[in-house]
Amino acid sequence: MATAAPTAMPTDDAVLTLAHWFSPSYPIGSFSFSHGLEWAAQAGTVNNGADLTDWLKDVLDDGAGRSDALFLAAAYHAQSEDAVTLIDQTARAFAPSSERLAETHKQGNAFCKITQDVWGTELPDLSYPVAVGRAARLCGLPQKLAAAMYLQSFVANLVAAAQRLCPIGQTEAQTIVRQLTPLCNQIAADTIHGDLDQLSGTAFLADIASMKHETQYSRIFQT
Repeated sequence: MATAAPTAMPTDDAVLTLAHWFSPSYPIGSFSFSHGLEWAAQAGTVNNGADLTDWLKDVLDDGAGRSDALFLAAAYHAQSEDAVTLIDQTARAFAPSSERLAETHKQGNAFCKITQDVWGTELPDLSYPVAVGRAARLCGLPQKLAAAMYLQSFVANLVAAAQRLCPIGQTEAQTIVRQLTPLCNQIAADTIHGDLDQLSGTAFLADIASMKHETQYSRIFQT
């Protein structure tokens, strides 16, 4: 089990920093990834807002959402660079497909580069949730809030992707993000200790979708 890190309390600056990191304008390229959702839309599995809500609930609670939150928390509590490296290796090994590995690698690499340049943090090339957890620790930001905002950003990005794939309007899209926000908070609370013994993944259709997307003929997203 990970060792507890000093508790960082939310401040105005901390909240604004996290809002900056998870803004669509932060240059990590998240807009180009659909997490397999593009294949799910083409296959007819996700056709409307109700389908999308159910899909995202499963991904959050039983798939990459919960596991990413665990990796983020573990990296936050890590006591050494070697421990961060081991967590990162585990996160990469946990990716169920080559596209999902590319997704976390490319976003993590971009996040490390821009955050290191702007905040002066020492960040090696890390997978995305590990990079966020490590950066939050180095910058003294609150871990639970970082995890909740990470998850909400993840949801918002996939909802935005779905708007390009399904007949989902702006109001319905934002309603879905709002409906899933409590779940983001709950997962952030459940995973706050970063115990990687709790790792699991049972969102099998989302994993298969990411594999199917690798050979999808026509696509607009990288994953």
